[in-house]
Amino acid sequence: MSRRTLARLGAPAAAAAGITFLVAAPASAHVTVTPTETAAGAYTVLTFSNGHGCEGSPTKQITIQVPEGINDVTPTRQPFYDVKVVTEKLAEPLEDAHGNKLTERDSSVVYTAKTPLPDGQRDAFEVSLQLPEEEGTLAFPVIQTCVKGETAWVEEAPEGATEEPENPAPSFEVTAAEAEDGHGHGAEESAEKAEPAAAEVEDGDSNVWGAVGAGAGILGLIAGTTALALGRRKA
Repeated sequence: MSRRTLARLGAPAAAAAGITFLVAAPASAHVTVTPTETAAGAYTVLTFSNGHGCEGSPTKQITIQVPEGINDVTPTRQPFYDVKVVTEKLAEPLEDAHGNKLTERDSSVVYTAKTPLPDGQRDAFEVSLQLPEEEGTLAFPVIQTCVKGETAWVEEAPEGATEEPENPAPSFEVTAAEAEDGHGHGAEESAEKAEPAAAEVEDGDSNVWGAVGAGAGILGLIAGTTALALGRRKA
């Protein structure tokens, strides 16, 4: 294959690689969120990742906004940051799953760097919470404050949009709820499945004892017949 042919083949490949790089590079620069669980109503740990500063300026604070419908969050300690949970009053009191009355909710989690995170270095922040009972896209707007300037990762793509916003809010899809475990209907169903099995065991035991009884009866009949025969011979 000639050099000219190689050049013709290599040019489109290089161009495609360049386009791929241009598309992938901005996406990798976003603040992202990765859940450990996505099922509706499940408890999950969300990991928020930040991989760059504000146009070269080091990051000094990350504020994670908690969407409505989630009232309680638990942040993980981060050795390079001070962490604070900010609360707000609810318009109307709510009752949680344990019957406790709630008058306020956790509205945001603020991680403040003890030493600003240099541009070009990444860090991660974990928050534990219970997901809403409804399926759908769940977004967590994040404000990235730097030594100079800030970036608001708060834009949500309209439904049906084909292009991603310039500063998208970290988000993921809440999926269908999983079948309940031992504390819900799943346990009842398991018990119902177990009952026939237990009945089969009982029937099996009855059959065994019936067989033993039948065998004993046959042995008794044989012994009686033998005794009767011996008695006739003596007579």
